[in-house]
Amino acid sequence: MSILNYYQELNRLITKIEVSDINNRQIEFSSAANLMMEMILACKGTKQKIVLIGNGGSAAIASHSAVDFWKNGGIKAITFNDASLLTCVSNDYSYDYVFAKPIEMFADKDDLLIAISSSGQSKNIINGAKAAQKNKCKIVTLSGFAKENPLRTLGDLNFYVPSNEYGHVEIIHHSICHYVYDMIIKGER
Repeated sequence: MSILNYYQELNRLITKIEVSDINNRQIEFSSAANLMMEMILACKGTKQKIVLIGNGGSAAIASHSAVDFWKNGGIKAITFNDASLLTCVSNDYSYDYVFAKPIEMFADKDDLLIAISSSGQSKNIINGAKAAQKNKCKIVTLSGFAKENPLRTLGDLNFYVPSNEYGHVEIIHHSICHYVYDMIIKGER
């Protein structure tokens, strides 16, 4: 595949992004991005925080986004990617609960969880989202791969990229986060 074909495929996928709510009602992509901005701005206005979780490349997106939200946007944002936390929780509870346990401890009512999983199948991300539900947090999910992945059923907003290619899914997930905080920083929302 040439680089132009690679970018053409990204462009095609962007036009195919699906977004649904907790009741599986479809939401137009642009409207959903605006709703995500409103959820984030609500955190800023109420002093709530954004919690971002992901594995591997998705963890990198979570970390990058958290820094941009607090440093550039003045919005409290954290990840749970510290090596000591990851190894402690994995050892004591199992990796399936590596995000659920800190969310149970640190996430407050009306905080916002952004759960990022290329496959939407990662048990630790799903358990993290379920812990956030129990804590009465708002939830945004970013997933790809199988259309019926379980993460897509857990968010107030569920962004789905219809691709099985990690690179394409991760690039689009990161671009969604970047768009949202770029617009917030520019004051366009």
